Formats: sequence, C-alpha cells, structure tokens
Amino acid sequence: MSVARLSVRDANQDLKRARMEISPVLSFLNEDKIGTIQPHDDALVVILRIGGYDVNKMMVDQGSGAKIMYLDLYKGLNLKLEDLTPYSSPLVSFDGKVVVPRGQIWLPMQTGLEVVEVDFIVVDAYLPYTAIVARPWLHTLGAVSSTLHQKVKYPSECQVKEILGNQSVARQCLVAATQHKPEAESSAHVGEDL
Repeated sequence: MSVARLSVRDANQDLKRARMEISPVLSFLNEDKIGTIQPHDDALVVILRIGGYDVNKMMVDQGSGAKIMYLDLYKGLNLKLEDLTPYSSPLVSFDGKVVVPRGQIWLPMQTGLEVVEVDFIVVDAYLPYTAIVARPWLHTLGAVSSTLHQKVKYPSECQVKEILGNQSVARQCLVAATQHKPEAESSAHVGEDL
C-alpha cells in the first residue's frame, strides 16, 4: 500500500511539474478583433499600474527600446526630481527635436499579478501620451502585443492574460498631437538662408 501511495504521489508531482513547464500559447485570432473598430491604424494605448497608481494613456511601442515617461506623469506620481539618476544621452522626439532627458528612474509596473521593474527615461517634452512602454517591458513580461487586435497578451499562472487597448483614447491622443502647436522657433532662425 505504501508503494501505491508513493507512485500516486510521484505521479501528482510529475503532473505539477509538467503544468509548470507548459507555457500557454500567445496568439491572436479574428475573434480577438471583436469590440474594435476595423479597419484602423490606431496606436495601442492601455492603462497600466505604476507605483500603485492606474496610469491612463500609456502607449505600447513594440518598435522602440526606450521606455519614456513624461514629466507631467512623473510629478503626478508624487515623485521627486532628486530621485532621478543621470541619463546623459539625448533623444529625438516625434517632432524631430532633440530632447535632453531629466534623468531616469526604476519603477515597479504591475500588470495583473505580474510586477516588472521598468527603467523609465523621464523627459520634459510634449506628447499626448503619459508614457511609452517598449520592447524591454514586453520581453520581460513575456508578452506579445498587437495593434490590429488592440491587445497585449502575456502568460500568467499557466493562463493567457490580456490587456485591452482603448481606441477612443488612442484617437484622442492622435488629434491632440496633430493640433499641438510647437513652440515658436527662436528669432535667431528667422530670416536665415538655409
């Protein structure tokens, strides 16, 4: 009888190990487009949790390696500028201007039960998004994003979890970006021949 118990116990442990080793398949189907406006070219804009706060208007940019946080969000999270560590490499903004970062900071970003430390570069520049998360966050989470399906899928507890995008907010951000009036060029450039 003790031999039977051992083999049942061993079988249960093997089954548990097998479940832990099996990763769910991350894929997108046509059904994943239900609830989205099709066709579209919208950015993937989601709500994520940073430092205990739900943060709206976060763009998922799978084509970038830089995780950007705009100064307004940084201040809105009640973080202090003296907590930033130096970041010396300038960036180029979407409108082609060189932006000197204010610094960088590691912050916990929660997605469901998963918490990933993200090294944000903090910039003082205009963009209608509050932050941009990029490939390093996706890769650390083991996630796959799809702008077409307006979702991020990631494995958690042997299941596939989803983060839904918000097309309405993405479109509002696009309108805000196109209507934004950039700062006037300095008078030193006026009248110069190129």
